[in-house]
Amino acid sequence: MEDVRSTTAWVATHSSHVTVDFTGIEKVAENMKNSLPKVEWDFEGIHYFDNGPLTVQYLLVLDTLNFCFWPDEEMSYDHLASGLKVTLESDKSAFDADRLQKYTGPQLRKMLNWSRPLPLEDERVRLLHEVGLELERSFEGKASKLVESCDNSAAKLVSLMTRHFPGFRDHTVYKGHQIFLYKRAQIFAADLWGAFKGQGYGDFEDITSITIFADYIVPAVLQQLGVLRYRSSLDNTIKKNTEIVSGSEEEVELRACSVYAVEKMKELISKKTGKQIW
Repeated sequence: MEDVRSTTAWVATHSSHVTVDFTGIEKVAENMKNSLPKVEWDFEGIHYFDNGPLTVQYLLVLDTLNFCFWPDEEMSYDHLASGLKVTLESDKSAFDADRLQKYTGPQLRKMLNWSRPLPLEDERVRLLHEVGLELERSFEGKASKLVESCDNSAAKLVSLMTRHFPGFRDHTVYKGHQIFLYKRAQIFAADLWGAFKGQGYGDFEDITSITIFADYIVPAVLQQLGVLRYRSSLDNTIKKNTEIVSGSEEEVELRACSVYAVEKMKELISKKTGKQIW
């Protein structure tokens, strides 16, 4: 994940709209050094888990669809995770590769028990088709085969994901430089590690190589903590609940500066505690 770390660091040092506040990082690190939270995967009970290949298939489908619930204020990740769980519990073949290639928007809504069009519904359906096709073509239709081919390396899994599934190629060009973020590919590795508790399909020798996942919630939290500061024009855009265009300087800076800030926070907490933080 060094491409993610190095390129997001470049954004942070050339940012026009977002500033990483090192005083804020110091305060957060000092407050957290003796009280690091430990969160169990699926502490809410919303995910499917059977300790086998079907869980891997479920997680790949989940992470394929795990993006952009805005502006629907009622739709959330919980709806997605629990809806897919219920679907799989009632039909174990629901996420077979051939069926993933045929789902429609209304069928996806039915899976999630959702009465109106989903945010970016057409794109979600397109990604399901893409994943189903590539699983069938390269991995015998099974996400577990994909994971087995990564040699217990989270970094290699992310590389395989971005090589085989274009929808997971989360990178962009910023001020003439290519920037890598790889949010959902890294989430897939982390979900496997969390679900299987670092064993079996979640046994990654380099799990600490992954970074924080650059979404639109992390920047908001970091701003509240005093770690990120926004230019007034960006701050006003956010307060007005106006869409920030994907790939724009503002959007890239929000995501990249979040990754960079958390990396610096981890380094500082590790230095203060003498423990590896990831």
